[in-house]
Amino acid sequence: MGLLQEFKKFALKGNVIDMAVGIVIGASFTKIVNSLVADVITPLIGALSSGKNFVDEFIWFGSGNKPESLAEAKTTGDAFLAWGSFVQATIDFLIVAAAMFIVIKLMNRAQDLFDREEAEKPPPAPPEDIQLLREIRDSLASK
Repeated sequence: MGLLQEFKKFALKGNVIDMAVGIVIGASFTKIVNSLVADVITPLIGALSSGKNFVDEFIWFGSGNKPESLAEAKTTGDAFLAWGSFVQATIDFLIVAAAMFIVIKLMNRAQDLFDREEAEKPPPAPPEDIQLLREIRDSLASK
């Protein structure tokens, strides 16, 4: 029974629960970023590049004629460099990094505002017994 109790203590710690929430939110955030890249940014870049889908771009090193698509190149077994996929992965990374930067910047700004509001609040009044002791001290010091 000791192992079960130890596991229960571990699983119910705040850090483990916070981590689980972070993982779930991270997975949802990943879906949003992937949709932004695939459904918004990639088509815009394609429109700017004369309608060409650069994800399928590759350099052919194989023998014979260059295949029409990246999918065909993959089935040949010959050498090729899929530079478009690399560019797409790089854009994905930059978007995720920028989004995380913005989220962290907003969180830091919100924390600064909260800290400033807390600092501007007057300190709470000391307990009654402390006030009484201070009055006694001040009274003795004035005599």
